[in-house]
Amino acid sequence: MPGGPGTPDQLTASLHYGRAGLVASSRRLCVFACSFAIALLAASPAAAQYPGQVDKKDKDKEAPSLRAIAVLEWTGDLTKPKTSRLVPITVYDGQQLQDGSVYMARPEPMAVADGVEYILQKNGAKLGLYDVEKSGQEQGSWVGFGAWKSMPKPEPAPAVAQKIDEDDANSDRPVLHRKHSSGSDSSKDGSGPQGPPPDPDRPTLHKAPDASQTPSQSSGSDTSNAPADPDRPTLHKAPDASQTSSSPSTQSSGQPSGANSSSASTPSDPDRPQLKRGKAKQQADEGYVSSVENTDPDRPRLLRGKPAENGPAVTPTLMGLPSDMEQAVAVSDPRNRPDHPWSYSWANLDDEAKMKAAMEDAARTALGIQTPPPAPAPRKTAATRAKAKSTAPLEPAPLVDEEFRVFELAYGSGATLVMTAHTDGPPNQQKYVTLIGQPDLYGSLLVLFKNVGDGAHLDDSPRMRLVDAVDALADNRGELLFELRGKTQRQFALYRVVRGTATQLFVTGGGATAIEAQN
Repeated sequence: MPGGPGTPDQLTASLHYGRAGLVASSRRLCVFACSFAIALLAASPAAAQYPGQVDKKDKDKEAPSLRAIAVLEWTGDLTKPKTSRLVPITVYDGQQLQDGSVYMARPEPMAVADGVEYILQKNGAKLGLYDVEKSGQEQGSWVGFGAWKSMPKPEPAPAVAQKIDEDDANSDRPVLHRKHSSGSDSSKDGSGPQGPPPDPDRPTLHKAPDASQTPSQSSGSDTSNAPADPDRPTLHKAPDASQTSSSPSTQSSGQPSGANSSSASTPSDPDRPQLKRGKAKQQADEGYVSSVENTDPDRPRLLRGKPAENGPAVTPTLMGLPSDMEQAVAVSDPRNRPDHPWSYSWANLDDEAKMKAAMEDAARTALGIQTPPPAPAPRKTAATRAKAKSTAPLEPAPLVDEEFRVFELAYGSGATLVMTAHTDGPPNQQKYVTLIGQPDLYGSLLVLFKNVGDGAHLDDSPRMRLVDAVDALADNRGELLFELRGKTQRQFALYRVVRGTATQLFVTGGGATAIEAQN
């Protein structure tokens, strides 16, 4: 019957289904093989990262090091300041600038922690070291206190001794050699060097015979054959005071019996001065007090010196903003980086005077005190000519506390000019100006940044005081560090000059005061 067991149709169906199963199984094997190969490829990078098979890079060298910038303020001499304090500015963590007054505070920030050492700089040159020993808060801001130290002197190079060639036969320099003894073993057997023959006419020094030796005793010496000189003076020992002139040895015979007797026979000179031992000086009567035991434990005692538990000696704290306060940039970096001076060298000194005059004219124009141009000259007559000769030219308006500095903020970047000044008068009526400029291609002044303020609105537009140039990002490019001083508060700001623009890079206090360039 069709469809029954064992029929050809059933066998065909079985073969069909069996072939389909084999195809499915082969597909599953192919998928498994591909998965296994992918797993091997995925595991190979992991095996390559196994320590010991691939050289591991030094992560400490690749990891960026912290770089802290601060400002040291002091009064008096820098080497022996009267008062001082260290104001933290910023800490560069390798990616961005952090506020040094709050960065990693526990509770004091890391920039003024105990033991942090700063290098003081002026225009890129090292002035000395400042070690932070203590920290505290002044008007809500953290500052550090410590002591100034001089820069360590470089170790001198070890002296290399010059090698002397003793066997140089061509050298004409005389050399002293030790004379070889004629009676040595080397000269006897002929193995050693032979000395020159003795000179019979060369004088020889001999030791004088001892007076205590008898002729028989001194006969074995070399000097016994030398004839005695009767005219040769002889030194004798002075007679002892205890011996008298009536000694038995001298009374019995006219000649002394020995060396001691010969010296004793010499009559003593009564007028000869003698040294005598002085009498012992009696000590003065002194009173001594036996130690008294202090039985009172609460009794106060005076101690000499300062106890060690009070901490190291630090410079007294600087308070407020005195008029004689000085400032210097301080840099703390664990890496020893080479010096980078920021001073600019002019090819022609006349260009510096020209740029300074141009900056002063721009500052007077910004402050509104520009000298008015001279009035048009009237018709020339004899009277006007005499008046013109007697009239002196108008002097430019004065600039108070003028500071003009020139920097080279990067190698080959050209000159960057900075000028700060203010007008004369009462503090509330003074006007302040800050200019940043560069020479253009034609040698004229190009003002990049200008800020003007007055004494009545210092909290809104604080006065900008230049501190110095400093490399805050450790990229061999300098930034201009300014102090923003208001009436009740102050901040510090970094400005970067690049591509003909001056932009604010960082300001302390979270950017509460951002001063932009004014037209």
